[in-house]
Amino acid sequence: MGAFRWVSLVFFILLTCGSAHAERRVALVIGNSAYKSVPRLANPANDATLVGGMFRKAGFDSVDVRLDLNVGEMRKALREFGGKARDAEVAVIYYAGHGIELDGTNYLIPTDATLETDSDVLDETLPLDRAMFAVEPAKQLRLIILDACRDNPFAKTMKRTIASRAIGRGLAKIEPTSPNTMIAFAAKAGSTASDGDAKNSPFAAALVERLPTPGLDLRKAFGFVRDDVLKNTGYKQEPYVYGSLGGDDVPLVPAKPVVAGPQANPDSEIRRDYELALQLGTRDVWTAFLNRYPSGFYTDLAKAQLNRIAAEEARAAAAEKARQAEDEKARLVGERARKAEQEKAAAVAKAAEDARVAAEKAKQVEEAKAAAAEQRRKEAEAAAAKALADKLAAEKALAERLASDKAAAELKHAAEKQASPNAEQKVAAVAPSSTPPAMSAQETTKLVQSELRRVGCLTASADGDWNASSQRSLTLFNKYAGTKLETKLASFDALDVIKAKPGRVCPLVCDHGFRADGDACVKMACRAGYRVNDDNECEKVQDKKPVATRDDNSKRDTERKQMEATPPKREAKPSGQIYCNSSLCRPVRPGCRLENVRSGVMVPANGAVGGLVEVCN
Repeated sequence: MGAFRWVSLVFFILLTCGSAHAERRVALVIGNSAYKSVPRLANPANDATLVGGMFRKAGFDSVDVRLDLNVGEMRKALREFGGKARDAEVAVIYYAGHGIELDGTNYLIPTDATLETDSDVLDETLPLDRAMFAVEPAKQLRLIILDACRDNPFAKTMKRTIASRAIGRGLAKIEPTSPNTMIAFAAKAGSTASDGDAKNSPFAAALVERLPTPGLDLRKAFGFVRDDVLKNTGYKQEPYVYGSLGGDDVPLVPAKPVVAGPQANPDSEIRRDYELALQLGTRDVWTAFLNRYPSGFYTDLAKAQLNRIAAEEARAAAAEKARQAEDEKARLVGERARKAEQEKAAAVAKAAEDARVAAEKAKQVEEAKAAAAEQRRKEAEAAAAKALADKLAAEKALAERLASDKAAAELKHAAEKQASPNAEQKVAAVAPSSTPPAMSAQETTKLVQSELRRVGCLTASADGDWNASSQRSLTLFNKYAGTKLETKLASFDALDVIKAKPGRVCPLVCDHGFRADGDACVKMACRAGYRVNDDNECEKVQDKKPVATRDDNSKRDTERKQMEATPPKREAKPSGQIYCNSSLCRPVRPGCRLENVRSGVMVPANGAVGGLVEVCN
């Protein structure tokens, strides 16, 4: 019993050591949906339940979710929460429901409010200052989140006792007077918020998504909430935050501590707890182990041990029952009971004995199972240790081989650089002393080509010839894998980088008329009346129709342009002479003249004369 208490104490310390010094955080969540005087609101109860669950998952010490509260219940809830806030570092109030602004003051509306006149607001509602008074005792952060900026039906129906009294749309702007106090509105002052079309309002959904981020400052978290709500409402609703915080980040959920140094294997802690529980071997210890580790390999082993204990307890109970049956049989015999009673007692004793034997066999079976499971655990741990050792040995051998190859290459390069015509014999004597590579260049090339084929960058066979096709394939690998490997030769560095890729890197490119089918190109087959088009898709073959063509006017246009470009010829002016013969008289043609055939002289152009002829040049 003392050992069990010690193990329980160890488990309790392990479970609580992470939060022993954490700050105390408390939250009050109110959602009013079922209003009696106006139509019911669909989302506030759902939003309050969602936000309350978010605070619980965030590790708050106290989360009080209250739904559909009347005015008295709201006053009581705020009063009780103020008492919890006195011992807390962080206090948060979330309210979803109707709210109203009257003469610059904001009020939260309970479910039993009627608000027939504006003066009823002072009697039937609670001012926002009452909620601020409840969170004020918190030492580090005071936060109030109001999803109460909805379109308020009370403001439309209530009567004004004073005509000049202002009843605003939405809530009024507020500036907290206490330090480290923030008030977040679902929509900024003077505007209304939307319930949305889903189960929860856009504001509540954004809060649950952003606020519980560990280590995220509240100002930045509400900035993300604003962006999400604007985007989801088509930029119609903009949340707003009033108040200010100091220069340090103030997250709602503290950041997870960063563990320095190498991380321990998580299974090592489970194995230590399992071996400790195995030494004690009690039902309570195994039950505590299963509560701490509900799943996993060691959980199955613990269940087997618990089954063995149950079988042992069943066997002991059966043995005790058999002993009692024997005692009863002896008592009946001693009292000279009737034969029927003796036979009945004997049957009961026999049945008890059979049950004991069966329980004994069941115990043996469970012990065998537990032993087999324990053996499997030891074998699995040994296999894991061997695999780790083999992996380390292989990595060490590969590192040594690469270092040797690199050293040999550097030595050879240095020798070639320092060589001179007079030192050829010296270089020949030094070069053989370097360690030759463990693998030939052709074998290395084949390995690199095989890996390039595996990732889909090389289609040719791995023949050990690092030709232009192989260099192009390595260039494609650099392009699609984002690497900068040397493509002129096959190296171990390239081999290691390509091996690290689990699947295809280069895309499969098929010729026209073929399509990709897994890692192969298959010829496309179109049904009758269809053909493969330029986009490598099957399209219907169109019937060709005669197409009307226009006359070729290019020749005619060329001639017209030439004629237009040629300057016009100067026409010869008529000479004014008249040529007459026996039948008619006419003007002398352009470029011609009249001459006397007898004298050979030109005559005047005033008329025809006998013996004149028309002479043209």
